[in-house]
Amino acid sequence: MYYPAISHCPLFIGIDDETLKNFLSRSVSEIRTFHKGEHVVRQGDSITFLNLLVEGIVRTEMITAEGNLVEIEFIEAVRPLAPAFIFSDRHKFPVDAIAMDKSVVYMIPKPVFLKEMMVNETLLRNFLRLNSNMTVFLSGKVQMLSIKSLRAKLSLYILENTSPEQNSFILKRTQTQLAEYFGVQRPSLARTIGEMINDGVISLYKRELTVLNRRKLEHY
Repeated sequence: MYYPAISHCPLFIGIDDETLKNFLSRSVSEIRTFHKGEHVVRQGDSITFLNLLVEGIVRTEMITAEGNLVEIEFIEAVRPLAPAFIFSDRHKFPVDAIAMDKSVVYMIPKPVFLKEMMVNETLLRNFLRLNSNMTVFLSGKVQMLSIKSLRAKLSLYILENTSPEQNSFILKRTQTQLAEYFGVQRPSLARTIGEMINDGVISLYKRELTVLNRRKLEHY
């Protein structure tokens, strides 16, 4: 049941291995395995467990009121799924979570997890910090989606993934996945990327994107 990588989960930072092993042995009620393409959870499902992704990677996405598919993020193990919603009044999953490869999830019942936090201050503090960081992430996502121009959205995304010292990064998403992340059609994204390349703002080789004119990106 115990993966060494679990200790690196933001939820368990500062908790020693022995305490963590004991926590898992008494708290995990079920272990579920999902194969590539399977739904780990569905948007609107009730949250009755803390779902802890301990192996694999899942892609989260949601359907908007207009019927558009919007990708939210990729979640790599080890991370809990939708922890900010587990104790909300409307405790339902806000997104679909789909396995990108073989994924393993530990299921911890909500009452059990709540009891554990009541007796372990470090676990409680980590849970609060994790949810605060998720709020910051979602605020940034809302900001990005509120931008009307696709060029501006793409520029913000590139700026967030680079710095003046590190001007390139590897795109983890395909163009189709990136288009869904921005909530646009793939041809529109491909056209915008092509225009930015032709304008000498960025270059793209395979999946490595390099910033050539940071000032212009910031202007966009």
